[in-house]
Amino acid sequence: MPTKKATKAPAKTTPKPLTKDEIREALAEATGSTKAAVGQVYDALIDLIAAQVKKNKVFALPGIGKFTVTQRAARIGVNPRKPTEKIEYPAKETIKFSVSKIIKDKVIG
Repeated sequence: MPTKKATKAPAKTTPKPLTKDEIREALAEATGSTKAAVGQVYDALIDLIAAQVKKNKVFALPGIGKFTVTQRAARIGVNPRKPTEKIEYPAKETIKFSVSKIIKDKVIG
């Protein structure tokens, strides 16, 4: 009696985020600019965001969102290799990003 082969269920694939080059290409196509010019603006925007967040602890991109520096409290964690051992994590600053209402409405509805 022949045995029936088990069939695998198709694997769920998660869409990958756009790469920097794909973003540059899409923006260049949408604006009619060159990829090089869009790349310079993209890099300048990253530098501007980093400088302003470092200086003012906040940076807003109207219609996109807001970067803010927040304080994370000190906490006690568990060592994953030795669950009985505790690890003390010190307080530190982190950067958070809040999405604008415009984008939330466009994505979520």
